[in-house]
Amino acid sequence: MPKFAVMGHRAMAKGKLPLNDLAGGAGRMDVLIRATMAALLTSHGLRTDTVVVLHLLGGPGPPRRIKFDGERLKGLHADERSIAGTIAKVIALPLPPIGRWDEVTAGLSHSGGHLSTTLREWSDTKVVVLEAHAPRLWEDGAVLPQKGEKKTNDLAFVLSDDQPLDSEDVSPHLERSLGDVWLQGHMAVGLVHFLLDEGVELNLG
Repeated sequence: MPKFAVMGHRAMAKGKLPLNDLAGGAGRMDVLIRATMAALLTSHGLRTDTVVVLHLLGGPGPPRRIKFDGERLKGLHADERSIAGTIAKVIALPLPPIGRWDEVTAGLSHSGGHLSTTLREWSDTKVVVLEAHAPRLWEDGAVLPQKGEKKTNDLAFVLSDDQPLDSEDVSPHLERSLGDVWLQGHMAVGLVHFLLDEGVELNLG
């Protein structure tokens, strides 16, 4: 089951979300929303094997995590404003304590906590931190497997917005790159899904 932890260093954790200013007043919430759409939506459906946890660190107040569980999620639309409206309803709620996930609707829940909290919860999953200057995610000489050779991987991927990750948060997890060019988050998520979907041999050693 692929999991994605998306960091929003300036993203609003509480208050009234400005739906007409997601890139500015909402703290680049647009970046997180596009990553969520790329992780969970296909052209005509929903990835029921994928989990996304957004980390809203921009205040006011303590950090908030919002979890989208594709296995149970209902009513997710391929529209940024619609998803922003969903997030707006969540951040208007009282913040649950760290480690407790309160369900808002089916497949949508929220909790207190930081990335370190999420990674502790994913301790039984191999975590890959996406970092442009790290070794490539795929093995040297990797090719697209023949049809029917798809491999399944229980992996979690951590990606940030336009601000760097705190090294203390991601150490000692594996760092891997999707290439030398710094990609936008939703493009990185799409490439990860492509590699997993096609069963490309990954460089996880």
